[in-house]
Amino acid sequence: MCTSPTLPDPHPASVPIRQRAPRLNTPATPVPENLPILPQYFDALFRAYGEQHWWPGRSPFEIIVGAILVQNTAWVNAARAIANLRDAKLLTPSAIDSVPQLKLARLIRSSGYFRQKARKLKAFVTFLRKVHRGSLATMFRTPTASLREQLLAVHGIGPETADSILLYAGNHPAFVVDAYTRRILQRHGLANGKESYEEIRRLVEKSLPNDPQLFNEFHALIVHTGKNFCRARAPLCSQCALQSFLPKPVEGSR
Repeated sequence: MCTSPTLPDPHPASVPIRQRAPRLNTPATPVPENLPILPQYFDALFRAYGEQHWWPGRSPFEIIVGAILVQNTAWVNAARAIANLRDAKLLTPSAIDSVPQLKLARLIRSSGYFRQKARKLKAFVTFLRKVHRGSLATMFRTPTASLREQLLAVHGIGPETADSILLYAGNHPAFVVDAYTRRILQRHGLANGKESYEEIRRLVEKSLPNDPQLFNEFHALIVHTGKNFCRARAPLCSQCALQSFLPKPVEGSR
């Protein structure tokens, strides 16, 4: 979830990957029926682009802060806000809990919607203190389904943010669905664009072994592919590792 002082996008990992992501040519466990081709997608992407080293953060709490601050903005803007918090020695739950909200908002201004995001950060640390006695270790010992439900009840934490926290900060098996995931699935005829976040998440999770490291690597590879090849406009299909899986040429590809 390769450190860099400026944390450029795409996200390099300051928290090291625990182990090398598995290849999926021959899955160790049977893949459910929903999208049985997804293991082949993973293997093609991993073979072509290698380990992506996601997500940035010098601690699990910094990863959580980043997951909240990156909402509706580019990562470079969130990274500036994180650097400000680090300089102010505010990258701990207790520090965020005690700092005045107006000061917090000023420090994270570069992330956009800074007043709302200051409130969201305050809401998270309040939840952590009240429900888990301020301990991330205790929080992450909570079973995935229960913790996900708890996180979704916190002000400002939606499904994508909750799953980012679970996966990248807590190493829980939760797949993060984003615009790149939807775009690739739709262009490959694996989704019609009308599915909800939860429907896509369950579809992917049921199609792959329940391995957080695999979910981490697969999502990172999808983002790499979406940013560099399966672009919204003028996709570079002929250069993409998934080109052979396309049901038909994508209009505008070259």
